[in-house]
Amino acid sequence: MTPSQIIVLATPVFLLLIAIELAVGYARGRNTYRFDDALTSIGLGMLSQISAVFTVALRFGLYTAVFSAVALVPDKSFWTSPVGWLAALVFYDFCYYWHHRLGHTSALFWAAHVVHHQSEDYNLSTALRQTSSGALFGWIFYVPMAVAGVPPLVFGVVGLIDLLYQYWIHTQQIGRLGWFDRVFASPSNHRVHHAVNDRYVDKNYGGVFMLWDHLFGSFEDEDPREPCVYGTRSPLKSWDPLWANAEVYAALWHESRQARHWRDKLLVWFQPPGWQSAAMAADSPKTPFDINQVKRFAPPVSASVRRFAAAQFALLLTGSGLYLWFTDGWPLWQSAVWFAVLLAGLWSVGAVLQSRIGMLEALMIESAALSMATSATGWIEWHWVFKPLTMLLALAVVGVFWRAQTGALAAQSKPVVWLVVALTGALAGDVFLMFEGFFIQGLVAFLLGHLAYLMLFRDRAPLFASRPGWLICAVIGAAFYGFLWLNGLPEALRVPVAVYVSTIVAMGSVAIGRAVVLRDVPSCMVAAGAAFFMISDATLAFNRFVSPLPHAAIGVLSTYYAAQCLIVMGVLRGLQKTSPAAANKAQPTGST
Repeated sequence: MTPSQIIVLATPVFLLLIAIELAVGYARGRNTYRFDDALTSIGLGMLSQISAVFTVALRFGLYTAVFSAVALVPDKSFWTSPVGWLAALVFYDFCYYWHHRLGHTSALFWAAHVVHHQSEDYNLSTALRQTSSGALFGWIFYVPMAVAGVPPLVFGVVGLIDLLYQYWIHTQQIGRLGWFDRVFASPSNHRVHHAVNDRYVDKNYGGVFMLWDHLFGSFEDEDPREPCVYGTRSPLKSWDPLWANAEVYAALWHESRQARHWRDKLLVWFQPPGWQSAAMAADSPKTPFDINQVKRFAPPVSASVRRFAAAQFALLLTGSGLYLWFTDGWPLWQSAVWFAVLLAGLWSVGAVLQSRIGMLEALMIESAALSMATSATGWIEWHWVFKPLTMLLALAVVGVFWRAQTGALAAQSKPVVWLVVALTGALAGDVFLMFEGFFIQGLVAFLLGHLAYLMLFRDRAPLFASRPGWLICAVIGAAFYGFLWLNGLPEALRVPVAVYVSTIVAMGSVAIGRAVVLRDVPSCMVAAGAAFFMISDATLAFNRFVSPLPHAAIGVLSTYYAAQCLIVMGVLRGLQKTSPAAANKAQPTGST
């Protein structure tokens, strides 16, 4: 049984304990859960586990390599004896202590570990909130175990024990436990660890044993007179699982770029979080942390969104369990495909909870991901469901937007009509290409759809708004068409393909020019979508006319759906900015 399968089997236990803690909290009048925060924490745990499929080589592969090369005491009989197992667990917890401590006192390691601390609640769901990037550098701290000769199997088992032990200590429903609190990691001393109070911050790093904290001066007792305040000193303020993993890396990159001295550019990555040199502080001073100004992130969430998110989350949890159970038997590319589906779903749920996208938009994104995955992995019957469904959902998103324009319908009707025509052409093209012998019909349908997009992109921008954009797109289009011609493009298709390439070039050029003129996020989304269309069509043409590509469906459909989603969402958000009716509703596009 693999470690991933053990996690799958443990998940019902985790969820049962969460339910018990929730019930106890309600019974005591001290509920510590919020719906959106708990879903985000569990979702980040899911993301951590499904992404570990791609980083396992860093932790276990490198560990095994070091063990095989330089192990000093590779005595398996000792390490698998009761004394050896206990020694390995204590050894692991010692290494974990320093891994954990550097995770708080060095910005680079904090960038990975911060995910676990971002929740402003403290409960058993917080225990599941784990990083997806910790394996990049975390393996370094356990090299001494490999050098000492702890076998990889023993290392993996004691690591799992250390991790699972820490689950139960993430609760506010268990109070102080006397002597136990001073010897072992416990709810009391781990509450201290998660607090941002001056007295508590950066304390109690032990995973199982508190011995290391006592030895190295990082132990702090919980004081009932000073309640713990949870979260981080630079709050995330988001339910986005991708941003949760990237926020500190992005901040460090920004600070490193802004620093004037090369020494500061380097040190900002390794000094404690929030560090600034005198020169950096003079250029961009940071506001000191004030615990009295801490406010929990709590955007309003309607009952319908809660129901939608709960249903979506149940499906994603089931999907993640199936993924973890079977992924070890899949080729890496297949794991990557289904990982992308789960990632799209997790991101969409967070975006809906934060009112960044509507429920229909989330379904459109998820259907697009499933269409790509089912095609790439040979689930053709399901692909035939999700391929047309995606475009139907896109049309439904537009329909909801149209219905919202009661006060500004006349002003918005023309671009909305062009968008509907474009999506209808795409839907027809998708259906034609599902059947053998209908390639030309599909090409014509897509051509009409692209022409509709071309007319749409002229909204609020002249045709030749960016001459450099036209030049770049024209050169790329001409070069690729010449490449197809020289590599066997059938004579009967040379004119139709030339027309198609010209339309794509014009569409991309106008979209770029529109972004140059409007200079806003929606127009940039549309321009990015047009660029993805060029990539998708080029990949499709290369695969059909030049040489079959391995797993071509992944490249063709992922870029195709990225294009459609970006354009639909970008166009409607652009219209929303100019529509008083939509502005007054203050609802994300695609809400129901």
